[in-house]
Amino acid sequence: MILRRDTQEDDTVIAMLAAALRRDISFGTLLPDQKLKLQSLRARYGGSNHSMRETLRLLTAEGLVEATSQRGFRVASATEDDVRDILMVRTEIEKLALGLAIDTGDVAWEGRVIAAHHALRKAEDDIAQNADDLTAMQWDEACRAFSYALIDACGSPRLIDLQRKLYNQSRRYRLALLREGQLDFTARCANQRALVDAVLTRDRDAAIAALVADIKSELQPDI
Repeated sequence: MILRRDTQEDDTVIAMLAAALRRDISFGTLLPDQKLKLQSLRARYGGSNHSMRETLRLLTAEGLVEATSQRGFRVASATEDDVRDILMVRTEIEKLALGLAIDTGDVAWEGRVIAAHHALRKAEDDIAQNADDLTAMQWDEACRAFSYALIDACGSPRLIDLQRKLYNQSRRYRLALLREGQLDFTARCANQRALVDAVLTRDRDAAIAALVADIKSELQPDI
């Protein structure tokens, strides 16, 4: 009998490890430029050498981890130039994707946008009152779901994949602004409402303008 590894099981483990590392990079538990040693990571998160190495390669492809010249890994740097670059590229990708979604999205898509917006409003109300770690995680997930819902009818798997990678790269900056009390939730509420209204009326220009303002408020509100 020829033995082979269970690819599906390996993929499940890698997905779980990647989700845990993404979370800890985003929340600052793993710091920018911190070295990521396999044995230390396995002791903390579990997994085999193979699954952890594949996880780090996956996160490298997503831009959250960097491979070093010594064949090791570290958390990607976080600089002002980085956030400006993410802001620029993410904005252009999401503008294109949202425009396509407005052109082709159906009533079911509108319903998903409305549902995601409702969940986000509740999460933002909660986080404005109590910004503990659990509430912050729930808020971050609601932000992600709203962002994904807005473009999921664009019809381009590649645009969606690029948006998700850039969104994950931007999470730690958004969460840092939350910790520092720099998010204006009243302004965000009004802008997000305007964004949803423009989506429902298929007003492409107004929707894109509100989208740009929303992304900017999550990354560099003072620009």
